[in-house]
Amino acid sequence: MSKTAEAGQDFDKVWRRELSSEAEIAALAVDVAALVRAGDVVALSGGLGAGKTTFARALIRLLAGDSDLEVPSPTFVLIQTYETGDYPIVHADFYRLQKPGELLELGWEEACEGALVLVEWPGRAEAFLPDDRLDIDFALDQECGPSHRIARLTGSGAFAARVAKAKAVHDILETSGWSGAARHFMQGDASSRQYERLVKPNGETAILMISPPRPDGPPIRYGKSYSAIAKLAEDVRPFIAIDQGLRANGFSAPEIFAFDLATGHVILEDLGSEALVDENGEVNPERFAWAATALAALHRASLPDTLPVSNDEIYRIPAYDFDALSIEVELLLEWYAPHRAGVQLASGAKASFINLWRQALLEIVSAPSTWTLRDYHSPNLVWLPRREGLAQVGVLDFQDCVLGHAAYDVVSLLQDARVDVRQDFELKLLSHYARLRRESDEGFDMSGFAGAYAVLGAQRATKILGIFTRLDVRDGKPHYLAHIPRVEKYLVKDLNHPILESLKIWYENHLPRIFDPAS
Repeated sequence: MSKTAEAGQDFDKVWRRELSSEAEIAALAVDVAALVRAGDVVALSGGLGAGKTTFARALIRLLAGDSDLEVPSPTFVLIQTYETGDYPIVHADFYRLQKPGELLELGWEEACEGALVLVEWPGRAEAFLPDDRLDIDFALDQECGPSHRIARLTGSGAFAARVAKAKAVHDILETSGWSGAARHFMQGDASSRQYERLVKPNGETAILMISPPRPDGPPIRYGKSYSAIAKLAEDVRPFIAIDQGLRANGFSAPEIFAFDLATGHVILEDLGSEALVDENGEVNPERFAWAATALAALHRASLPDTLPVSNDEIYRIPAYDFDALSIEVELLLEWYAPHRAGVQLASGAKASFINLWRQALLEIVSAPSTWTLRDYHSPNLVWLPRREGLAQVGVLDFQDCVLGHAAYDVVSLLQDARVDVRQDFELKLLSHYARLRRESDEGFDMSGFAGAYAVLGAQRATKILGIFTRLDVRDGKPHYLAHIPRVEKYLVKDLNHPILESLKIWYENHLPRIFDPAS
C-alpha cells in the first residue's frame, strides 16, 4: 500500500520532466502555478519550437482563470502584461532585443513591480534578472517523437528549496495515484506542518501532510537543542510509527497511503472535519466522553516502546523525562513572564522555579508509563459517526508521543486550552476514566492519579502560556492570546492542589497576574 522513499536519497537539484504532449505541458504549468507568486521571475530557455511559449500560455491562462484567454507570443512587442485577480503577469520575449538598455526605455522595472514575470530567451538580458529565480529549460527530444520535449527546472538562490518541495509533492502524488487530484490548502496548526486536501474527479479525498525534516536548533543545554531535550519529532518517522501502532490497537488514526521519509510528505486517509465540539464551539458531552473512554482503553493496553517505521527501520519512543518536562515549563520564564506579565525575573527566582518544578515532577517520572500522545485535545480529534465504539474518535496529532504518565493526555482532553470545559463536567469525565481503569486494574490508585493530574495540568498550562505568548511575539500569531485567560484559570485550579503548595506560593509571589488577570 505504501510507497516509501529511502531516507538518505540525494535528490537532484534539477527537476526533469518528460513532456510527450501539450497536455503534459499543461500539467507542468499546474505544478509551476502552485510554486510561483507575485514578485517571482521564471526564465524560459530553449531553442525555437522547444515549447517556451506553449508553456507560458498554459501558465498564464491557468493563473488568469480563463482557458480561452488570447496569449500571443510577445516576440514583436517584447513585453505583454496580463491582469489577474491576484497579481499582474508580465510575459516578455528578449529574442529581438538589440541591447539590454532597451528594457529601461520600455519601462521594464515599473512593469515588473509586484508581478509574476515570465521571460523567454533570458540570456539576452541576464543582468536584468534576479539571482533568485526559477529557470526552466525546454528541449526537443526527436528520438522519443517529433513532439516530445524535456523540461529541466532549476531553482536558484531561495527558489531552490521551493523547487525541491514542489518536486517532492509531484513525485509522491504521481507514485501514489493522486496526480490528477485538485489540491486545496487547509488551515494548519501551531506547528510548521502544512496540509492540503486532495480531491479526485470522482470525489474521493485524502490529506497531503507536508512536514519536512526540521533543522536542529542551536544548542541550549548539554549540547542539545530545545526540540531534542523536549523530545519533539524532527521528521515524520515518529508520526509513521505511532500512526501504525495506534491503528494496530484499534484506534482511528488515519490510514497512511504513501510517505516519503526523506522529504516529509505523507498522504493520509481523510477522516473529515466533524469536531468534538458543537457548532457553537462548545463541548459535546457524548463525544468528549468517548474520547475519555478511548484514552482509558489505550492506557489499559500493553503497549510496546518500539515500533516499525518501515520494513527495515525501528522507532524507539522516547521517555518524557525530567529534562523534557522541565524545559517545557521554562517557556513561561522566557516568554510569558516578560512579554505577557511584564515581569523581569531575577536569576534566583528562576532557579527556585526550576527546583520547585523538579521536586513536583519527581513522582511523575518514576511512575509507570504509557504512550503519552501529548496533543490529545479537541483541535486534534475528529468525530467519526459512521464508526462504532472507540473508533468513533479520530486521532490526528501524535508525532510527539512519549512514554509518560497516563494523566498527561487526560489533562490535555479535560483542560482543553481552546475550549471551555466546565469543572463539573471535567470531574464527571475524570471519574468516568477512573472507573474504566479500575475495571481492569483493581489496584488503580485514584488519589495518586488525581495528584499527578494536578501536577501535569499545572505543567501543561505553564508550558502553553509560554507557547501561546511565543506564537504571538515571535511568530506573529496573536489569535492564540485569546486562549490565555482560559489557560490561566486551569493553572490556578491545578495549583490549588495541596501537592503543589510550594509552587503556588512561587507563582503568587512572582506572577500575581495569573491569579488576578485584571491587575
